[in-house]
Amino acid sequence: MSQSLVDDPAEAARGLARPFEAGSGPEPGRRVDVRRLLRFVLRRPGLVLSVTVLALVVLASFWPYMFTSQDPLKGMPSQNFRAPSGSHWFGTDELGRDVFSRVVHGAQLSLKATLIAVLVAFVVGGLLGLVAGFVGRWVDDVLMRFVDVLLSIPALFMSLALVTALGYGTVKVAVAVGIASVAAFARVARSEVLRVRQAVFVEASRASGARWYSVLGRHVLPNAAGPVIVLATLDFGASILAVSALSFLGYGAPPPAPEWGTLMSDGRNYLANAWWLTALPGLAIAATVLATNRIARALDGEWSRQR
Repeated sequence: MSQSLVDDPAEAARGLARPFEAGSGPEPGRRVDVRRLLRFVLRRPGLVLSVTVLALVVLASFWPYMFTSQDPLKGMPSQNFRAPSGSHWFGTDELGRDVFSRVVHGAQLSLKATLIAVLVAFVVGGLLGLVAGFVGRWVDDVLMRFVDVLLSIPALFMSLALVTALGYGTVKVAVAVGIASVAAFARVARSEVLRVRQAVFVEASRASGARWYSVLGRHVLPNAAGPVIVLATLDFGASILAVSALSFLGYGAPPPAPEWGTLMSDGRNYLANAWWLTALPGLAIAATVLATNRIARALDGEWSRQR
């Protein structure tokens, strides 16, 4: 058995999720108890706060004018470096632009990049792990050695190298971050496919004469997808940090695009007299990451134990 089966990403994802197996879990047609779900959520004020924060970020990314009517690119030099107040909740920057409107509109760019990064990692890594685990033999060896090479390179360094080769921009940063996360998804997907492939119901399906694609689609994929989806949920917060870090270093959308990482980078030169330029966008990033991790831990850990 390959060493890749016992690496940390696979163990962490398996510990957070319980994939559906034949003969276990809810019966067919069983519906979720809404009252029980509401009781579970309301007993956890931190989870309610996390859901609220994430919902506000999603709304801001799609409908930013629900929260602010000010133009994030239009400045008033006479209003520069205004501290947070009722008229400017997050203050103003060196050009007199409203920082709150820039943070709200920046949610669209940052969230779009994060979604692209997670999607790239989920699709590419999931396919690699699926092929390696289901086909096996020399295909498994070749793919896993490639994954081992990816794991040997720090994710941030790989992202920097890829974005330098691809060029600057939000989408290219997202693709670079996604490719840097492929290895973890591939290891988790492979370990789960190997586990499900050896199950009794899969062997029975093969013995009954089912085609390989039928076994793959009806048995292997549904039962192996759980931990990979959990990992995607957990990777969402890490991708926000990675995208913001690359934007902070200047690899994201060019100015005056209000990406969250770019806002922090622009404000670091004015920490002495305008702390809000860096602190408040950083608070938005931290709140989004913490909310995402709290929701993932609650729904994929606490909820599973109580079902």
